[in-house]
Amino acid sequence: MQRKIITTADGSKTIHIVDWNEQYHSKHGAIQEAYHVFIKHGLALFENEKLGILEIGFGTGLNALITLLEAQKLALEIQYTGIEKFPVSTEEVGQLNYITELRASNYEQQFLKMHHSEWGQSTSISNQFTILKRQMDFLEITDENVFNLIYFDAFGARVQPELWTEAIFEKMFNALMRNGVLVTYSAKGSVRRAMQAVGFEVERLPGPPGKREMLRAVKK
Repeated sequence: MQRKIITTADGSKTIHIVDWNEQYHSKHGAIQEAYHVFIKHGLALFENEKLGILEIGFGTGLNALITLLEAQKLALEIQYTGIEKFPVSTEEVGQLNYITELRASNYEQQFLKMHHSEWGQSTSISNQFTILKRQMDFLEITDENVFNLIYFDAFGARVQPELWTEAIFEKMFNALMRNGVLVTYSAKGSVRRAMQAVGFEVERLPGPPGKREMLRAVKK
């Protein structure tokens, strides 16, 4: 599939998949979307604790990077697991401008370490942040009662509807500990109903720029 780096509305870059007319992040602002969905309505619910995070769609590493940055402010110790079937290339990583746009030059080596770390091997990125990248299909996830928070950042249902089904969300529900939270940019009614069908309590929240709403689900 043809892929190219594009600049989104807030100046941050993302990867555009030409064949699907789909981006890794919102064209209205990659960094803005990541902060709004995954930090404001996800990570910010936690403070002063050890946290297990599962990211569905590690992709460019943007969500992992901003989580590393915010973990310092929230005094969180994070075990971060990123699932990705088709890893981003080293060349593509080199064209992303997240470090510049986030004014995070002190974290450049840590961001690169995230990408260069071995798949399937837990790697310490800082005293507060350890990452484990797993190269696998989302349907292969079998974790149970492991995570406090899930960033559900798969490609949209328009191009990959199989990733937004009851079968997938049942795996997410099982992977979370009690009172665990899942956040996603999607607000489709079919997605909300699939979440509810497997036991999640779901709420609609104001969406990031370019989207009216998003969803947050809790395992009670």
